[in-house]
Parts: sequence; C-alpha cells; structure tokens
Amino acid sequence: MIAKDAVLRVTRRTDNLEKIADMYKKALGFESLAEFKDEEGFDGVVLGHPHHSYHLEFTNRHDTEIPKHEADEGFLVFFLPCSREWEWACRSMIDAGFSYVTSRNPVWQRVGKTFEDADGNRIVLQNRDWPA
Repeated sequence: MIAKDAVLRVTRRTDNLEKIADMYKKALGFESLAEFKDEEGFDGVVLGHPHHSYHLEFTNRHDTEIPKHEADEGFLVFFLPCSREWEWACRSMIDAGFSYVTSRNPVWQRVGKTFEDADGNRIVLQNRDWPA
C-alpha cells in the first residue's frame, strides 16, 4: 500500500520546455518547484504547488525530437466543484494558450471541458466533486 503522504509526479517529454512550463503556470497557477539543466542529456522543470501532493515534470532530451501527437485518452483530469473556480480555470487555460477541443469520450463533455497544450497533451477540467 502506498503511504498517504506519498507525492505523485506525472512526467511528460516536450520539445517546447519553456513554452509548456509557462502555459501550465499561467493556466493552473502552478509554481516552478525545481529546474534542472543538462542532467545526463535532459533539461526539465517540476511544476506544482508547494503544499499539494502532486507535481508535473516536463523534460526535454537534447538529442531527440518527439512528434506532436494527440493523446486520445491519455490526459490529466482536475475536479473543480466550485463553478466560479471552474469558469476561471477554463478562461485561464485559453488565456495561457491552450486550445479547447472536443473529447472523444462524452463523459468528459457532460460537466467539463477538454483543453490541449502545445504538444497535443490534454487536460480535462470537470465542474464537479471527485466521486469518492
């Protein structure tokens, strides 16, 4: 069993490290928690909130490019039960450069919106509580 004080870090590769980091900071209010340069051929940034138990890490590998892709069903989902916070977050996504897209899964469209970043990765903002 994983301890309840464990931290979850989701990592994604990008060829647009600075742009992607700026988009996520601006849209979701994340802070840069750590950065690294040329660490065995990788640059990276860890984003999140200092007191939350999840982080996003974006890395760039110096010697390779990754193709832009559409992550059909591989996305991050944030549950925002307060309508005002959800509306603010949706506007922030657009203001930060994310594109609004239609999800192929109708569940995410019922009470949420799906956004795509510059690398084609998707984030869903749901306007409801986590169904615990």
